[in-house]
Parts: sequence; structure tokens; C-alpha cells
Amino acid sequence: MTDVTTASTDLSRFDKLAALDPDEVVTHSYVRDITLPSGSVLALLTLDNGRDHTRPSTLGPATLLELSRTLDELRARAAAGEIHGVAVTGKPFILAAGADLSKVGEIPDRETGLLMAQLGHLALGKLSTLGVPSFTFINGLALGGGVEIGLNSDYRTIDSSVPALALPEVFLGIIPGWGGAWLLPNLIGIENALEVIISNPLKNNRMLKAQQAFDLGMADAIFGPANFLEESLRFADGVITGKTVIKRKNAPGKLERAVKWDVAIGIAEKTLASRIGRVPKSPYKALELLKAAKNTDKATGFAAEDEALADLISGDQFRASIYAFNLVQKRAKKPAGAPDPKLAKKIGKIGVLGAGLMASQFALLFVRRLQVPVVITDLDQARVDKGVEYIHSEIDALLGKGRIDSDEANRLKALVTGTVDKADFADCDWVIEAVFEELGVKQSVFAEVEQHIADDAILATNTSSLSVEQIGAKLKHPERLVGFHFFNPVAVMPLIEVVKTPATTDEALSTAMVTAKGLRKNAVITTDTPGFVVNRVLAKVLGEAMHAVEQGTSFETVVEAQRPFGLPMDPFVLLELVGLKVGAHVLDTHHAAFPERFFESTALHELAELGHIYEKDSKGKVKGVDKAAQKIVDKHRAKDATPYTAEQLRQRFEDGLADEIHRMLESDVVAAAEDIDLCLILGAGYPFQMGGVTPYLDRVGASERAFGDTFHHPKIVGVV
Repeated sequence: MTDVTTASTDLSRFDKLAALDPDEVVTHSYVRDITLPSGSVLALLTLDNGRDHTRPSTLGPATLLELSRTLDELRARAAAGEIHGVAVTGKPFILAAGADLSKVGEIPDRETGLLMAQLGHLALGKLSTLGVPSFTFINGLALGGGVEIGLNSDYRTIDSSVPALALPEVFLGIIPGWGGAWLLPNLIGIENALEVIISNPLKNNRMLKAQQAFDLGMADAIFGPANFLEESLRFADGVITGKTVIKRKNAPGKLERAVKWDVAIGIAEKTLASRIGRVPKSPYKALELLKAAKNTDKATGFAAEDEALADLISGDQFRASIYAFNLVQKRAKKPAGAPDPKLAKKIGKIGVLGAGLMASQFALLFVRRLQVPVVITDLDQARVDKGVEYIHSEIDALLGKGRIDSDEANRLKALVTGTVDKADFADCDWVIEAVFEELGVKQSVFAEVEQHIADDAILATNTSSLSVEQIGAKLKHPERLVGFHFFNPVAVMPLIEVVKTPATTDEALSTAMVTAKGLRKNAVITTDTPGFVVNRVLAKVLGEAMHAVEQGTSFETVVEAQRPFGLPMDPFVLLELVGLKVGAHVLDTHHAAFPERFFESTALHELAELGHIYEKDSKGKVKGVDKAAQKIVDKHRAKDATPYTAEQLRQRFEDGLADEIHRMLESDVVAAAEDIDLCLILGAGYPFQMGGVTPYLDRVGASERAFGDTFHHPKIVGVV
């Protein structure tokens, strides 16, 4: 690694990086001197790209070069005694959101990737070599390199209202490469660092709130938003004068380095292998860096980050991740086929048909995100009361976790009511059903509630496999009905499939899309077809898996065969997760619709009666296939059945999926292949580093084998 104390003498070697992004929205470094109460002078450096909060400050090459030169000037001023400390903060609500990934994805080779890593270390590393104390005042969103600005500083404060702080790099196929992988474990301990750098990114890119970051030790002080800057300046003054002494309780001690560190790494590696396999590179590279951080100095640690980041940035997995990242960050924000949002009906009250677990989760999400009255109903008062009680208990849990305050908790509870009288739905603008997945039941509850609601109220169904058009067949106004398919768990999964029937009006469709956005979900519009997108793709995989074991293929071979495909869990774990009865119903539905391409499974129905496939220990860990489950499968095996090898079955999975997805696109289920990928990423946890299912099928040749072409022109690079 280039020595950060001398590298500033020649920045010309980074010109190649700046040329990659001539249109970079530069985040400038603005400096003003502030005289502190003690008389000391603090240079406050504010990062600001000149845009509002909807365009976060990012750290491109020109930004980093300007920051590097500014810090050189501040070091010279510190040496001259003009300033006694330096603090970095951001524009309102934003510290920095890391690198501009759309441009990082265009880095052409490893040499350029290495330069990008070194430039980040060069610029941010100067925060620890100024000759005076350095501070970062984390005033807002801080991601990736934004967090590493703070880590490279000597001290950190954080605004208690900061909504998101994270090192998401592993989620994107790279590692925290500007100091994070070495600095963080040496600041907050190995177990906490593993959570922030590896565990959270692999949990749908989980972010930290301000209090969580402070509790982990990522900030030395936390202050309220009203006086955050003033309190931070007072804190800095105390440090500079020596009146404030910082004690970091989570910093690793000798015992942790001697014993706990390697044990934690070992456990993390085993957990990764069992959860995601060995295909993804970035989590294991991050683990390697965290392990080495135990007993290396900073220069060695930074050099290792340089090499790791260079390898990953120039590799196929990161390039595939960028394709996926752009889908989520760009395409998802402008859904294909969405009508004008101005057509959407204003939602003032919501009705939920049902009071069971799913319905109650809907009600909780709607009341929390939209802050409007929500009424739930069911067959009898006892069920209604149980649903309301569940919602109230979940609100209390949010209060206990500090996610909401007592005033909001009381307000949310007051907005939720229950009834057995459908007449109480009369003033609802939006009514969604969450009743049993049976056509007649759904038709009946909608027909009943339609007698009480206004003609322009919107009806939504959460069906996962039934025809939305048929559900609305008995309505007086079927044009108001739209599919609104959530994924479990409702509060966590970011996708909603919005289903349009031939009768659905633009007003109903627009209302559904605007409502999904209000719920902070990503919506993809699909036509009314069995399984829509996610369940149709998964039904293909699950059907092939069950057919294979009924042909005598071992469960272990099936799991091995599908592993390269990249789903976050094997087909049988997935079946147990969604419920074997639900899985059997989904396979039946698809077999009825497409009998020549989707298998039904008589064995799965009997397994559903058993209740499980895998035998598990007391902690829920899979021990192997249950003997009773194996007997059921063997009983349903045809006499002339022939087991598949893993290679044969892998190709069946791939070619079958390529054919089915091509048919979906030919019949306009969604607008483009990118929407299939978006649904699988957001609705099924398809990993970023695979770059989406359609690029994968192109890369392995399945597309050409299935329909003589590829989904993308040219192919999108990535891992095979």
C-alpha cells in the first residue's frame, strides 16, 4: 500500500480513474473554521455535492482527489498551529453513501481496481495523520465509504435520528476496502464486526439505526438532532483540551485476540458454508481479512484490503452484482407499465378481510406505513379480537425496541379497529383480502363487502396462485380489482407482485402501485397468470425436485444439482418453509394450467400429512432426510423410474427454467427479462452475485439450448 503520509506528492497516477467518470457529481470538501468554547480552532469540513437529500453525496475519483488535497492543506495548517482539530460532516441528512457503484462497475481491469482501492485508502487514511485530533460527525445516512470516513477518524459522534448506517459491500460482491475490514474489528471487536460486515449484508442488506451503531461502539457519543452539531463541537472541544476521555468498552482486549477471535471466525465460516455454500467470493474474502486483522498492523491490513478489492472489483461476481444492484436501485424505482401516479385514488381508510396471522401482518404494515385507520374483520368476534390483540402486541414490541415512541404507539393502536359487521367498511377506500386460498371463499367475501363500499373503492387480493380475474368474476365492478401479492415475512420481504387483469382500470392499477410505494415496497406489474412470476419460477424448481426424488434420485443429489443455480436454500427446506400443503397446492395449480411442463406430486401430498421432510435436532438444525419421508417417496416411485445424476438434473433445472421464463416473456407476463430477475431478487432472495436468473441461464448455455437465443444481448458476465 502507498504510504498515506507521502503519497500526496504524486496524484497523477489516479488520473486514469477520474477519466472513467468525466460526468461525476463531485462531492466537494468545504472548510470553515470554528472557534470552540476553549478558544481552540476546529476546521469543519463539510461534504456536499450541491444536490438535495434525494441525491446522496458519493465518493467518486474526483471527490476523493479533492478531499485528499484538502486534508493535505489542513495538515499543513495544523503543523503551523492554526487549527487544533479537524471534523468531517455532511450536508443535511447525509454524510456519504460510499462510491458511485454504477461507475465502479465499469472499471476495466484489475490494475484500475487496485488504483481505486489505493485512492480510497490514500484520501481517507489522511484523517489519522493530520497531527491533530480528527472527528467525524455522522449527521445522516452513512454507507460503505461514508462509514469508513468515520472509521479512519480518531473520534466519531452520531445523530440519534440517523436512519441507516451500514457496510453493505459483501451484499454487492466486494468488501469494505477503504479501511473498514481492518479498522472495524479493532474498534468494536470481532463478533460485532462480523455482524456489521458479513451477517447484516447477507440479511437483505440490513442497516443499523443510530442507537444500534452507538451501542456497538461505532460512535463515541450520540446526540439528538436538535443540537447535534453544537453538542458534537462541544464534545470535540473536550477531547482537544483533554477534559473528555474516551473509553471504548467493545474494543478487543488480549483475551479476545488470544481466544475468542479465531473461534468467532471459525463459527462464522461454518455458518456461511451451510447458509450460502462456497460459490460467493466476497463473504469469504471479508472473513479472511477480518481474521488477519487480529494481529497485523494498519499498513499491512490496508494493503490486504487493496489486493482483495482489486480482485473482486475486476471479477465476474461484482459485475453481475452491479447488474442486480441497478435493477433494484433504478428499474424498481420506475416500474415498467405503471400508469401515471396522479390517477391513484387517495387512501383515507383501509379494510382488511380476515384477522388471522397474514391479515394481521397486513393491517400492521398498512397502519404503520400509511398512518390511516385500518379495520379488520373475520367470521366471529373472538377471531377479530385476537387479530387486534396481535397487532397491538406487535406495536408494543416496536415500542420496546425503541423503533417508535409512546405517542406513536398510542396513535397506531387507536387507528386499528375490529368488527364482524361489513357495514363498517362503508368508508374504506382500499379493501384487501387475506382469507383461505380457495376461489369460492375469496369470491364470497368480496361479494359480501362490495354491498357496503363505494363504487370507486379499490379491492385487492393477496392470492398467490389463483386467477385474479376469476376471483372478481362475481363482482358488480370487477374493474376495481387488482392482485396485490405479498411475500413472507410481510414486514421484511421488499416485493409486491401487482397483478393486472384484462378488466383492471388504470386508476386501480395506479392506486396499487402508489400504495406499494407508500408501504416502502418495490412493485412489479404482472399479468394474471398462474403463479405470476416468483411462484411460477419456484414451482418449476420444486416440481422438478419432487419428480427427481420420485424417480429414485436421492435428496442429496437433488440438493447438489440445484446448488449452482444460487437459490438461498435447497428446494426441500423451501418447501418446509412455505408449508408442504401450500407447496402441494402450488404444484397442483401449475400442473393443471400447464400439464405438459409442470409435474404434480402425489408424494408431496402425503409428505404434507407427515408434516416434514427433514429430521432436525432440538435447535432446528437439519440432520438428514427423515426415514418416514424417505419411505413415502419410495412408495410413490414408479417401477421403471431411473434416477438422475447431479449433472443431468442440473441441466433439467436450467433448461426447464430457460424455457419457462422465455414462455413467460413471450406471453407478456412482465415487460422484460429484467423484471423476472427483479422479482427473484426481491421476492425469493436470489443472490446479487449471481446477477439475476436470466443472465445466469444465458451464461450456462441453457437459453440457447431451450429456445435458440439469449435473454440479453450481449450476455451479462458473472459467475457460473
